[in-house]
Amino acid sequence: MPPMIQLRISVIVPAYNEEQYIGKCLQSILAAKTPNVCEVIVVDNNSTDSTASIVRSMPGIRLVEEKIKGTSAARQRGFTESSGNILAFIDADSMVSAQWFAFINKQFSRQPKLACLSGPYRFTDLRKWQNACVKMYWNCLAFPAYLLTRYMVVGGNFAVRRAALEAIDGFDTTITFYGDDADLARRLHAVGKVRFHPSFYNYTSARRLKNQGFVRSGATYVANYLAEAVLKRPITKNHTDIR
Repeated sequence: MPPMIQLRISVIVPAYNEEQYIGKCLQSILAAKTPNVCEVIVVDNNSTDSTASIVRSMPGIRLVEEKIKGTSAARQRGFTESSGNILAFIDADSMVSAQWFAFINKQFSRQPKLACLSGPYRFTDLRKWQNACVKMYWNCLAFPAYLLTRYMVVGGNFAVRRAALEAIDGFDTTITFYGDDADLARRLHAVGKVRFHPSFYNYTSARRLKNQGFVRSGATYVANYLAEAVLKRPITKNHTDIR
């Protein structure tokens, strides 16, 4: 049996004008992190508010800048700046669960062929009936789609093995928002196992669902996932920054 490789986790948080959420996000990371979390990197993606100053005020957090706008460009910058052999990505309006890092350690240490681990969001600011609808979406639509394709990544809640990300040449920085995670999942599936686990969740804001509406938001995500699976490219080119 080959020797077990020591996992070193780099946490990467893309952020654009996230002064309302970034502090709580980083506090949750610092509270939950395991001893093998080697660094926490925030990628400031052209913020014009106090995001950067909040990050600088927190000890143990590294701040870098990415001038090219877009989630893929910000995540790619975090990838190139990081040193860990496992890269854990969370959005700035999210908070990790208490067992988030323990789950990452367990899955990657036990499965050497695991390329990427992802899971669903749990929204912190929805009513009970709305959360029930979201749960139905994950259970009745998203998870069956994963079982069919064998790949699914939620962009604000995933961990990836560095070697796998290097094998696919990182993120596609031509994709600025919609379809970025589906593209990543599809390409990672070609080099290793992509696991979507319902128990690997984090807590996040429902601001996009509230602003755009449940049906429109859900339909847009589904359409771009299907486009990536069939056409190997997203179909929605533009998006609105909601803050």
